[in-house]
Amino acid sequence: MYWYLKVLKNYVGFEGRARRKEYWMFTLFSLIATILIAVIDVIFGTLDAESGWGLFGTLYGLAVFLPGLAVSVRRLHDIDKSGWWLLIMFVPLVGILVLLVFAVREGTNSNNRFGPDPKIGEEGGAPALA
Repeated sequence: MYWYLKVLKNYVGFEGRARRKEYWMFTLFSLIATILIAVIDVIFGTLDAESGWGLFGTLYGLAVFLPGLAVSVRRLHDIDKSGWWLLIMFVPLVGILVLLVFAVREGTNSNNRFGPDPKIGEEGGAPALA
């Protein structure tokens, strides 16, 4: 949950780097939230069966669009790629596969043109709560 909230707090931060853990934990919690919100849409009857869009799902999608875009750009920065590589997703099938490969690659182990290594100074993930 720490990583999900970290991305939401830095919702328009397109500069810097995001390690794999930050990206994938945000993706996991977003998927879980999307499923739960879809259930809520069904329960409250706000799901449009024809389009597959629900009121709460649409609001959630709009709320996490910018944070998701920002963490994706920062993830690309971690492997020393420009955020413009996200546009490859518009190439059918191949684009999504390329982005998936980029997302699972380990980041640059030292400073790169986008900033310092986000793993430096971290021992095992989220900081302990005081």
